[in-house]
Amino acid sequence: MRLGVLLALVGGGLDAYTFISRGGVFANAQSGNVVLLGIAAAQRHWREALEHVPSILAFVAGVLVAETLQRPRVAAVLRWPACAAMVLELVVLAVVGLIPASAPDALVTVLVAFMASVQMSTFRTLVDSVYNSTMTTGNLRSAMQNAYAAVAGRDADARRRAGQFAGVILAFLAGAFGGGWLTLAWGVRAVWAACVVLAVGLALFVHEERVARRLREAVR
Repeated sequence: MRLGVLLALVGGGLDAYTFISRGGVFANAQSGNVVLLGIAAAQRHWREALEHVPSILAFVAGVLVAETLQRPRVAAVLRWPACAAMVLELVVLAVVGLIPASAPDALVTVLVAFMASVQMSTFRTLVDSVYNSTMTTGNLRSAMQNAYAAVAGRDADARRRAGQFAGVILAFLAGAFGGGWLTLAWGVRAVWAACVVLAVGLALFVHEERVARRLREAVR
């Protein structure tokens, strides 16, 4: 749950960052890019349509990378694929912070879309429920579904899940607020704040994995 909250903070922060500093683009989610691609194509504005393709392809590439990291042979070498994904995200976002504001916006949005895809594809479970750390629509739906089940059916598990999803949604909102405020104050280097949060999440992940391993060894 703690890791899920931290990743949601990063997701909200990155969306605010790209929207403010890189041309009003939400790089985490590709629905908008697909719609704008279709609209531009329908109007025969081919150049404008092609501008949306790199971000979509970067998102697809991120999914492929995340799935590759979890392949049995690759996972055996990396030991902790999720940890490798977080390290990769840290490195890429650190590089993004070095890209000047004068650089083409597409360069940054492609990198952020790639990393958002890796994060979303690697971390898909919140305790025992499917969730998304880079966008909040599905989480909001799940929160309300479980809240309804908790009230109408007096379901204790649904009440717990509703609280968990509410926590993630609030974390995403807090990330968007913090990311927006920092981007206005620090400019393109504000993305390094996401690196700090990811570093905390990485340390937490490694710690919990080690604790879980010790528990498994104790049971044996």
